[in-house]
Amino acid sequence: MEADFQSSKVRSTDWKKLSFAIVGLGLIGGSYAKALRLLGAKQILGMEHNEATLAQAQAMGIIDVGMTAVDERLAQADVVICAIYPEAIASFIKSNVEHFKADVLITDVAGIKNNMIAEVQAALSPGMEFISGHPMAGRQSSGLGMAEAAIFHNANYIIVPEKGNSEAAICWLETFAKALGCKNTVRVTPEEHDRTIAFTSNLPHVTAVALMDSASYNEKTKYFVAGSFRDGTRVADINPELWCALFLANKDKVADEIEKYMEQLELWRKALRAGDGETMKELMRTSAARRKELY
Repeated sequence: MEADFQSSKVRSTDWKKLSFAIVGLGLIGGSYAKALRLLGAKQILGMEHNEATLAQAQAMGIIDVGMTAVDERLAQADVVICAIYPEAIASFIKSNVEHFKADVLITDVAGIKNNMIAEVQAALSPGMEFISGHPMAGRQSSGLGMAEAAIFHNANYIIVPEKGNSEAAICWLETFAKALGCKNTVRVTPEEHDRTIAFTSNLPHVTAVALMDSASYNEKTKYFVAGSFRDGTRVADINPELWCALFLANKDKVADEIEKYMEQLELWRKALRAGDGETMKELMRTSAARRKELY
């Protein structure tokens, strides 16, 4: 019965008629609020435990209603966007099912999925739906002060459907992503999402941190830095609390990617020790071809 309801329900994409609630007003949550303001959303509710951040969002005019704790006003939201740490999403939704609108559509921005999607879906009442997403957008620094609607422009938006999702909800999120300014949307499984993120996001952050923590770093290093070192270590200025949680939530896959990376470094080490220029040139030809294909 629930599947029939979900498959037949049409989700509105008339943003001016929809009320949105954003849980967490950091970099990404604040960027959603700014983007929704530009889209002319009917109402934007912001939920944030930090009272100073909430006051800042209200002063900026990017939310209409501010809440430091959930109350009956959450039921006004047609769509709820969870822009909080991955491990907090399931707990938040489970604790507040009774406060959601009967046919609410909930989504997230979590960088790691694991079993969270199925766990959340199992907690919802019939008529409610959770469709997981992940905008591939971000900045070196964090916090509401860095939020910008333009963060989504030309970005990719990963959509992670599970068995409980209707095609209507998936299509709604695809349309929403395009309205935000995203260039592409792609559907993947939770396993595909987490394994790929371990390679394209987690590993580069580990690498940047490792470079900055290297024993070769000293007081004169700054005088020898050009584009390659600057670009390669850009993401070393990292939010330890957030990224530690992300790394640990995806620890096995991140460790696997580190091992694969070490295998590549070992090829370079051996080639250098042996003076094997041909191997090094072949490694560079392969990487150059892949880079050109990527961009």
